[in-house]
Amino acid sequence: MGERRRRLVAALTGLGLGLAALGPGLAPGFVLSYDMVFTPDPAFTPMTFGLTGTVPRQVPSDAFVTALATVIPAGAAQKLILLAIFVMACMSAASLVPTPRLLPRLAAGVCYAWNPFVAERLLLGQWALLLGYAALPWVVASAARTAEKGGTRRLVRALVPAAIGGFAALIVSGLTALVVAVVSARLRGAVRVAGVVAALSLPWLVPAVLRPAGVPGNGTAVDVFAARADTPFGVLGSLLTLGGIWNGETVPRGYGTPVLAGFWLAVVLGSLFAYWRWCREPEWRRGAAVAAAAGFVLAALGAVAAPVLRGAVGLWSGFAVLRDGQQYVAPLAVVVAVGLGVAADRAITARYAMVAVGAVAAPVLLLPTLAWGAAGDLRAVRYPDDWARARTIIAADSAPGDVLVLPWALYRGYPWNHGRRVLDPLPRYLHRRVVVNDALIVGRTTIAAEDPRAIALAPVAAHPDAATLRDRGVRYVVVDSEAGRYRPTGAVPVLTGPDLAVYRIDGAAAGHEDRVPAAPVIVAWIAASVVVFWSFLASGTTLGLPLLGSIRSRSPDRLPHHSRRAP
Repeated sequence: MGERRRRLVAALTGLGLGLAALGPGLAPGFVLSYDMVFTPDPAFTPMTFGLTGTVPRQVPSDAFVTALATVIPAGAAQKLILLAIFVMACMSAASLVPTPRLLPRLAAGVCYAWNPFVAERLLLGQWALLLGYAALPWVVASAARTAEKGGTRRLVRALVPAAIGGFAALIVSGLTALVVAVVSARLRGAVRVAGVVAALSLPWLVPAVLRPAGVPGNGTAVDVFAARADTPFGVLGSLLTLGGIWNGETVPRGYGTPVLAGFWLAVVLGSLFAYWRWCREPEWRRGAAVAAAAGFVLAALGAVAAPVLRGAVGLWSGFAVLRDGQQYVAPLAVVVAVGLGVAADRAITARYAMVAVGAVAAPVLLLPTLAWGAAGDLRAVRYPDDWARARTIIAADSAPGDVLVLPWALYRGYPWNHGRRVLDPLPRYLHRRVVVNDALIVGRTTIAAEDPRAIALAPVAAHPDAATLRDRGVRYVVVDSEAGRYRPTGAVPVLTGPDLAVYRIDGAAAGHEDRVPAAPVIVAWIAASVVVFWSFLASGTTLGLPLLGSIRSRSPDRLPHHSRRAP
């Protein structure tokens, strides 16, 4: 079987895994779960580019979704992105296994696309992080050869999915690439990796640095976002098995039971042994192992050394990116997946082909509740008609002023979304500046709000009245499902429905807030775009999914005859 056919089979396998995982989420409508917020007919607004006072976590992923939704319906765009994550994850991991055999490659691809990390992050709605995760094996392969001719272009292309995902995806992928480059390509490669990551970070880095309120850093959030045990093996054991997410509500149903967790731990340990014992050919092998170890340390930091991380965040707020530690086990997932593929290849060599078949099936059998929309938790829903009417009313009004959303909370559990929590969609659904309470309450801990506009309006939101809101630049108050309790005194009702109520405040002036200057952000986008286009416009480059010429040039079909194993 040729290399192209192997890639095609891996892509189709990933597509099958994605279809199985999403299940009812593929129906018409949108999957809304925690941070996963997609809306019909999204528009480019100042928030899309991080120009408002909010922290630009949605940059540039929202811009990518909005651009894609101009070509295809927004609901289809969400499905396409989610399926692409599974396709890329399976393809990229399969491409790293140093064998021409198909089964070992599929074992790695299935393991990388279907594991606790993917399940928990999908339930948490972090599709943007998973976009970068899906391409991480390609990043590992390209980072090891960055110092070679054309290596920088290959690295840029491999990092494009992470760049689209934004700061979390690019930080995880960038740190992994930097470690691999230091180990494999030495100083020259590391400098190039740092330059590429910095250039691709510009769209979100520039508005974050120029944000008038500065980059927030809250040490109290370290304990909230620290890894948690979701198996009988404690925090470290849970991280080792690629789980350990901080939010207990996003752990797949039934995951962590002693029997299934024990078998999965055995698979992980066996894969790590196989990686150490038999994965010796690729130039990225040592770098990936070091990146996996470093990522594991970062993942455990908030759980085992919280005072250290709190102190680091206190010294420099930039260290806050390490709070959600579990996301840094991503490079470990690469090593585990490749190790499982290598173990399957070794089993075929020893004439135990059924062991390789079992290796392909094991991840799915040991995590069955990821199937069918995570056992029905991820279902497509439609926005109620009240929402569309509210957008039409507000869009037709040319008067200035912001939109205040009540109740004063960040996450919602709408009845029409089956009660599943989701980040308030209104800031993306409406095309006007929307102010929500972005303070996050986790258990008994409250993480302070970051949006200066929300901080200024917080005292008013508890007992809203038209006169005060008018003076604060609020034109509309939108209330979901609790219109009777939160009606602002003196406001004019323009829509009162079962799912949403809208109140207009006449005479409001434009809301005042210090914004990020647009000019530097435009320059940042142009610079990052030029780097990406430069990488694709090189001679001989194609826009296909197998982004790395380095992988093709080292494909098993081109290895010397003595390097090939008998089938």
